[in-house]
Amino acid sequence: MTTSIAPRKTVLVAADTPFVRERFKAALDAAGHRAVVVKSVAQLLAHVHADLDDLDLIVLDLRMPHASGAELVRRIRKLDQGHLPILVFSGTVTSAEEVRELAALGVGGYLNEYSAVAHILPSIAPHLFPDDFNRRGSPRVVMGIPVSYRAGGRIAAALSLNLGRGGIAIRTSGPLPGGAAVKLRFALPGSRRELEAEGVVCWSNERAGMGVRFTSVKPGDQAAIDEFVDAHFFRSVKT
Repeated sequence: MTTSIAPRKTVLVAADTPFVRERFKAALDAAGHRAVVVKSVAQLLAHVHADLDDLDLIVLDLRMPHASGAELVRRIRKLDQGHLPILVFSGTVTSAEEVRELAALGVGGYLNEYSAVAHILPSIAPHLFPDDFNRRGSPRVVMGIPVSYRAGGRIAAALSLNLGRGGIAIRTSGPLPGGAAVKLRFALPGSRRELEAEGVVCWSNERAGMGVRFTSVKPGDQAAIDEFVDAHFFRSVKT
């Protein structure tokens, strides 16, 4: 079995809460990436201005003192000209209208700021490595649901890390190699009906698990996934 070795990335994490900053830094450090953590808007904008060419991703609390919501993203965009991918913490989004404003500003997705440390890297991997993941621009919902998967003659069961319209991340200590074809079965929370999907492994890491991009999903099953993600992607649920 081969495991992909990801290049080192630099992630700027801006959050007013020390608990959130510390956990995201711990997850990124453990994965071999560089985490730059800031607690104020002034620090955030100073790093964007000074380190623009070195940054790969911004993870953003929209309720920072002295600037908030879409206005904070607009201030970043004045400096980076739309260059940097930005993710925001779902619990700091207040309305569907704000979601539409953020989409217009190029915000790429939403993260649960209370995710367990082990879930953080798989949640941001599609944004750090978009060429590998090919995510279809879909937001992701962090959740742990049973998933059974089959690849060739191997059948296994694990828990999901997150789900999007175009793929699913799975927590497993025995991930399949990148490029492996896989068949999946899982039920969404609150439903007994199992959904089926075929996909391909697009990232694989022994410490995090693997990400699967869907290649074939029945129309009814895809509709159920889309509806669930749309209904839950910016809710903040403590884990």
